[in-house]
Amino acid sequence: MRSLIDIVDFSVEEIQQLLETACDISENPAKYAERCRGKKLATLFYEPSTRTRLSFEAAMYELGGNVLGFSEAASSSAAKGESMADTAKMLSCYADIMAIRHPKEGAPFVAATNATIPVINAGDGGHCHPTQTLADLLTVYRENGRLHDLTIGCCGDLKYGRTVHSLISAFSRYDNIKFVLISPEELKLPKYVKYEVLDKNGMQYVETTSLEEAMPQLDVLYMTRIQRERFDSFDEYERLKDSYILTPEKMAAAKPTMRVLHPLPRVNEISVKVDEDPRAAYFRQALNGKYMRMALILKLLKEAEEGKQMEPVNAVENSALICDNPRCISSTEQELPHRFKLVDAERGIYRCIYCEGKKTLG
Repeated sequence: MRSLIDIVDFSVEEIQQLLETACDISENPAKYAERCRGKKLATLFYEPSTRTRLSFEAAMYELGGNVLGFSEAASSSAAKGESMADTAKMLSCYADIMAIRHPKEGAPFVAATNATIPVINAGDGGHCHPTQTLADLLTVYRENGRLHDLTIGCCGDLKYGRTVHSLISAFSRYDNIKFVLISPEELKLPKYVKYEVLDKNGMQYVETTSLEEAMPQLDVLYMTRIQRERFDSFDEYERLKDSYILTPEKMAAAKPTMRVLHPLPRVNEISVKVDEDPRAAYFRQALNGKYMRMALILKLLKEAEEGKQMEPVNAVENSALICDNPRCISSTEQELPHRFKLVDAERGIYRCIYCEGKKTLG
């Protein structure tokens, strides 16, 4: 069944259609109030979430549908050792569509390959968060009036920030986009994102540790929090957590048309005083998330009725290729085959189909 696991699962044309549907929903909510009557969304949230889970629930209710599910792993059969594959097969008996957030990278992909209903990745570890990216795209589209000819600053945790990884992948397909990557050395964007997304698509980007120097050139500033849950070392987190704090004084150097986005929740990386600035778009961004999830649910349910299927993944199994990423779903679900896709034949580079962990042959 067609699902959304990574933002690049959808073409630019499909994303544009979603943007247009979301805009229409925001302007004509009554038109969509019964579109999902009799349909059920299952929300499987194995780690804490406020905005994503509640926006999915609000989206389904406002479409006239119903919601079932859980908000923590301890209240599910995962606490008893049930596999993601079995959970997906079981939920397919009860719901019409499911949204999954999971700390293990690749869990939604495993669900999608075993479910008989559409699966939406609502965030998997530090890997992807495609529905947040849809909210981001809609916000930039509505606030800046375009998705091209933009300089976008990404600030904070670029190493583990799945929202940043998905955002860069999404914008890699639009014209004249430049990224300014602002982070401490320890939290720089992973090399595979730089080399296999930015470099491969010929995109402009610079890396810096200075938010102040970057501010004047930006059309969009995408702030992120330093995520405690992604660190193995509490001491390292404590050392880095206050690396960047956006204040009205720093905003003074920005363009009048610049917009500040943040996937939320914030801790202290944006002063509450910035909320008063009309360029602060992050709460409007949260509302846009509901509209985009409504549009997405409608799209995937329609495609399910039409029998549209996921594109097959060209992957190989090789005894020399074992994923050693401890955050990968294959590290806990022992019966999952270790499967890899070839991304660079010349250098013999493969990536795990679940978490995109790198392995090399030769």
